[in-house]
Amino acid sequence: MNKIPFTKMHGNGNDFIVIDEFERELVSDQNKADFSYRFCDRHFGIGADGVLFLSKSSRTDFADIKMRLFQPDRSEAEMCGNGICCLVKHACDKKYVLFGSVTVETVAGILTVKVIKNDKNGKIFINVNMGKVKFGRKDIPAKGDGTFLEEKMHGYKVSAVNTGVPHSVIFVDNLDIPLKEIAQKIRFDPVFPEGSNVNLVLVKNNSLRIRTYERGVEEETLSCGTGSVASVVIARRLGKIEYKGSEKTLVKTNGGSLSISEENDCAYMESTAKTVYNGTIELSPAGF
Repeated sequence: MNKIPFTKMHGNGNDFIVIDEFERELVSDQNKADFSYRFCDRHFGIGADGVLFLSKSSRTDFADIKMRLFQPDRSEAEMCGNGICCLVKHACDKKYVLFGSVTVETVAGILTVKVIKNDKNGKIFINVNMGKVKFGRKDIPAKGDGTFLEEKMHGYKVSAVNTGVPHSVIFVDNLDIPLKEIAQKIRFDPVFPEGSNVNLVLVKNNSLRIRTYERGVEEETLSCGTGSVASVVIARRLGKIEYKGSEKTLVKTNGGSLSISEENDCAYMESTAKTVYNGTIELSPAGF
């Protein structure tokens, strides 16, 4: 039997299977997509919103570790806010990197993550420099020129940006509406050649309450870091919330809360990550 160790983790309920390949490859590149398809299944697998593969970065002069994320539909995502928090926490726990500043190579680029451990209660706070949010249609990507703010689509005003992955944002007065039905129309609309994640956002007391439908998972997830960043940045640009300088905006998701801020043209996400359990996958010689 081929035994593959794994760690189950989550960031505000956005859950992942972490495969630690820091010392050696456990799942070949050609099998990573199928591996994710099988083991993200919540009935016949372990169950997760995606599989995180942790390895050494080939760009050692610039990054400490590397993250790859494969989703339940076999696609590879460019970035994931909650995912990078889980990956970095795991790397710190294993002492591959030290608490403090960690650089992570992702498909979306190299990101800097600060990890702070509270000595009194052991709780870990993770702050991710998400980089510059991209507003241009070509960078989202979306067809057409200029920005994509409050465009009428399928009966809603939709705004879109790229926060490592494409995100569409719709501001609503009531979140108790059929997210999946609404989101799939936008997610698969031809205007987005690579698809789009979709967020419903309710503004209340200068904070946001959001629900997110994730591309690749093709379902609503309990939390989404890149979606939270997209929602806050767009809300600020449209004047829907007030803020000063690098002031943090609270985002409440179904799985927990995150804080989003902006400084020097970059967006920052502050959250946490938790280890749920460790296990071993036993594969027959035929594989999966």
